[in-house]
Amino acid sequence: MSATLNKVLLIGHTGDDVKLTYFENGNCIGRFQLATNEEYINKSTGQKVKNTEWHTIVVRNKTAEICEKYLKKGNQVYIEGRIKTRKWIDSNGNNRDSIEIQCVDFRFLTPKNSDLEDTSIY
Repeated sequence: MSATLNKVLLIGHTGDDVKLTYFENGNCIGRFQLATNEEYINKSTGQKVKNTEWHTIVVRNKTAEICEKYLKKGNQVYIEGRIKTRKWIDSNGNNRDSIEIQCVDFRFLTPKNSDLEDTSIY
């Protein structure tokens, strides 16, 4: 069987507002960071360990504009997408790469009128 699957499901909190980039043809791309947290007990020390993983989320066109308008720093959001590796050469001639999540679906999880004063989620 040659079937493959590239699917990512994330629930996390945004690290910043969505940044949009517009192109000459009218299309746009939005990018933002999403934090997911993991907690566990270290078996050898008995101490609680907290880890935060940061994911670069990419949204396109109308989805990007909706996210830019309504998604703010600290909001909780559900993201469904796929992993995409981007490769480029930086200004010093070095090969660079980054891993992004190309969003295909999302749901806002923070209620509209919530107070985002507590940013201890990170």
